[in-house]
Amino acid sequence: MSHQDLQLLSHDCGSCPIRHRAVCARCDADELQQLEQIKYYRSYQAGQTLIWSGDRMDFVASVVTGIATLTQTMEDGRRQMVGLLLPSDFVGRPGRQSAAYDVTAATDLVMCCFRKKPFEELMSKTPHVAQRLLEMTLDELDAAREWMLLLGRKTAREKIASLLSIIARRDASLKLRATKGVVTFDLPLTREEMADYLGLTLETVSRQMSALKRDGVIGLEGKRHVKVADFDRLLEETGDDSDGGFLN
Repeated sequence: MSHQDLQLLSHDCGSCPIRHRAVCARCDADELQQLEQIKYYRSYQAGQTLIWSGDRMDFVASVVTGIATLTQTMEDGRRQMVGLLLPSDFVGRPGRQSAAYDVTAATDLVMCCFRKKPFEELMSKTPHVAQRLLEMTLDELDAAREWMLLLGRKTAREKIASLLSIIARRDASLKLRATKGVVTFDLPLTREEMADYLGLTLETVSRQMSALKRDGVIGLEGKRHVKVADFDRLLEETGDDSDGGFLN
């Protein structure tokens, strides 16, 4: 997104691509105007660290475009990716002074930021913001519980299919499209990042992606563009017994 695009966004929340999913989704015109007074945009390049674990955070934010990763480092230096931040996801916690994880841009990233103290004050006066943030927090909790199942019980093939279905669903939701029939999307993670996130080796990720392609579940154009001819078929590969996904 260009600097000019950022300027346009900063003056028109109504045309924001995440408006219908973000923390401001339930806000009326007056509430949006209050948010306008405390917001600003930041952009980051792929690979750039936004926040280090333990750093003081003076802002909270919504991801507008791009993907970020949440990573935790152990005392011996080992690092584990523990989460993804996709467009419309919220970064930071009102009432918490420091960051719990390293946040790194996996792709070029644009964030809509709010100064923390004014945002906290706004939450106390604006039920729609507090209500939406609670909904998003509960969704995040459900997703974390389901991710424990994925990491602990699913096969490598099911893990890959689950991650692809999650990204496809979010992409379709942001574009207000149904996940029926043919679905296409760009994979935001490298295979190394997928391996880290799923607890697999790079070789296993490559083998399973090739197997899904060979079996006609997905099509690949280059390394990142994915085409799913039949989304229900992909869901069958996730190993879930209902709708095949857990990240709304």
